[in-house]
Amino acid sequence: MSRLVLVLGDQLSQNLSALQEADRGSDTVVMAEVADEASYVRHHPRKIALVFAAMRKFAAALREDGWKVAYAELDDTDNAGSIVGELLRRAEQTGADEVLATEPGEWRLISALKHAPLRVRILQDTRFIASHSDFETWAEGRKQLRMEYFYRDMRRKTGLLMEGEKPAGDKWNYDHDNRKPAPDEVDFSGPMQFTPDEVTEDVLELVEARFGDHFGDLRPFHFATTRGEARRALAHFIKNALPKFGDFQDAMLNDNRFLYHAVISPYLNIGLLDPLEVCEAAAEAWKAGDVPINAAEGFIRQIIGWREYVRGIYFLEGPDYPARNGLGHDRALPALYWGGKTDMNCLSKAVEQTRAEAYAHHIQRLMVTGNFGLLAGVSPTELHEWYLAVYADAFEWVEAPNTVGMSQFADGGVIASKPYVSSGAYINRMSDYCKNCDYSVSKKTGEGACPFNLLYWHFLDRHRDRFEGNPRMGNMYRTWDRMDAARRETVLREASEFLDRLDAGEQV
Repeated sequence: MSRLVLVLGDQLSQNLSALQEADRGSDTVVMAEVADEASYVRHHPRKIALVFAAMRKFAAALREDGWKVAYAELDDTDNAGSIVGELLRRAEQTGADEVLATEPGEWRLISALKHAPLRVRILQDTRFIASHSDFETWAEGRKQLRMEYFYRDMRRKTGLLMEGEKPAGDKWNYDHDNRKPAPDEVDFSGPMQFTPDEVTEDVLELVEARFGDHFGDLRPFHFATTRGEARRALAHFIKNALPKFGDFQDAMLNDNRFLYHAVISPYLNIGLLDPLEVCEAAAEAWKAGDVPINAAEGFIRQIIGWREYVRGIYFLEGPDYPARNGLGHDRALPALYWGGKTDMNCLSKAVEQTRAEAYAHHIQRLMVTGNFGLLAGVSPTELHEWYLAVYADAFEWVEAPNTVGMSQFADGGVIASKPYVSSGAYINRMSDYCKNCDYSVSKKTGEGACPFNLLYWHFLDRHRDRFEGNPRMGNMYRTWDRMDAARRETVLREASEFLDRLDAGEQV
């Protein structure tokens, strides 16, 4: 009997375990653009277009390679509307009695496949360096699951930036060298852009018709949609931006959305690029003397360190992880996240960029939109769904730990040893946002005081019982306690008044 081979929209790799296990002569590859996947959150239109265009081209490449592919476009009249529905339809057409599937990256899809009225064999996703068992073995018996120590094991396993048993340069981590504030000028033209071809244009028209009311600008569309294009984008970054990526990876600018960032995470996360090939390209550039070690190490750490680590956490912690709310935050997601007007320039710029590009880099997500959400007590579930919807690289295995764990501390400290909160001073140090803001970052209270300054202390005060004993936060509480009582009262009152205006839907 023949089998069906499921290939999902974020599994566009010839090395996919389901394809490796299948028989090209007798099995049928099933790929489908389905309403369930396109709308379980209100995805950014550019994200939907990226996935659909890349899927169509990957299906064509499989056919050219001799595979029989049953592909359903979104507007096909027979489209069942769900992954399981499409598998049932194709099983009836072909007489297949088994489905080969590489493990999805979201618990909801894993559950759907396991409960499908079909025999589904779920295979390990071998595109990652650390398997589930590898991560479980590493985590077993540890009181704290800190990324740094996992990352060192990944360096040893891959040999990347290693000199025998020692790290290159005798340091594992060059993060101290990678925190320079925004430069005056950026001599990088930005990520490589690609002109849509006929296939992509067809997808863009479909997305405009079906998802045109979603948050986000579909055009101009310039993402890579094939492996060849993604490899060109990687080479462009390695040559032109990686040398300065390390220095300025945390910086933010009003008038430059990309600085020295690669914007290849969407290609990694849908399968067009392999994590090891990406890291090896960076390591080779360092060996050739074209890239300083702090840049190569900082870039590689994001991939074999952080990316692998958050996937390990997602699957280790289980299906309830995205819904955790360790701090009990329940404020509704403010309208400003969807483009509502705000006088806070940093938030306005981050959301404006998100709308236009389906992209913002890690500090914009962590220390601007994430920091504000945490300080304001926004529901981590609502914030999680927002991040999942608006970024082209967001799939739950990678997005939920970054939001629920790292950004919002809603997992109770599984990932982070303390909440990532800051006043306006951090944003001012790492960007030029504050220069164009209606608020004054130097004002702590009174008219025009930066809301981050007020909300920072409000957050610490309301969560004192939980964090006062945290050794990394003791100095913050000692500073708070040294303030004059009247000043503390003013800070808390003005912060509460700000939150009341936020809840009332007023422009803040």
